[in-house]
Amino acid sequence: MVRVISYNINGIRAALKKQLDLWIDVAKPDVLCLQEIKAIEGQFDNSVFSDRGYHTYWYSAQKKGYSGTAILTKQKPNHVEYGMGNSLYDNEGRVLRADFDQFSVISVYMPSGSSGELRQEFKIQFLKDFKEYIDKLKKQFPKLVIAGDFNICHQPIDIHNPQRNQKTSGFLPEEREWITNFLDSGFIDTFRFFNDEPHHYSWWSYRANARAKNLGWRIDYQMATKNLESNLKRGSILSKAVHSDHCPILLDLSF
Repeated sequence: MVRVISYNINGIRAALKKQLDLWIDVAKPDVLCLQEIKAIEGQFDNSVFSDRGYHTYWYSAQKKGYSGTAILTKQKPNHVEYGMGNSLYDNEGRVLRADFDQFSVISVYMPSGSSGELRQEFKIQFLKDFKEYIDKLKKQFPKLVIAGDFNICHQPIDIHNPQRNQKTSGFLPEEREWITNFLDSGFIDTFRFFNDEPHHYSWWSYRANARAKNLGWRIDYQMATKNLESNLKRGSILSKAVHSDHCPILLDLSF
């Protein structure tokens, strides 16, 4: 069994202060994909991960305290690829890939468009470029798990108030259509593969006691290529983990 966990930790240093390391001991991921690490190596103690037997790969943004992704893995990858070959996004450390014998894992932190029109345009351009990148990549690495913060709710059941948020970045028709098209290109939304019920979210605003009321959004995904369908054993959202405004999402695969 291979356990892949994806977690937007909203700052590795803050998460470690909330005992992220002890949570890892309980959750026992074989591969841990992190997003929004908001740090560079040397700003935190990497030994808490290496002492637990993880090979660690950090991909920081050039801008300090911003964005960035990481992959921590018990098994040493055959290869690690930093970025998707586009400096616009690679400068923000948004895409990190690790290749193993049976499959490849991508930790992705897709842009948010909530800060205004310019970033929303950047987000839409990223979605287009990312899809092209993945379409090409699948020819070389046909078995992919894409884990991360997509910053998009796909369906009305993925958001606590779909009516009110129809014109909100993260639930815009063109963003939702992008997810539909992405799935149609040969991917499985692994959480929905196992669970079709509403009220399962992976992010809550820090405002208005949203998490306690479960007024959330499901914007974190593990997308697996359809050729991995028979390997999927469990997909769940670990909503009790509280190191961030997001919570981790889990995928168990059997090979």
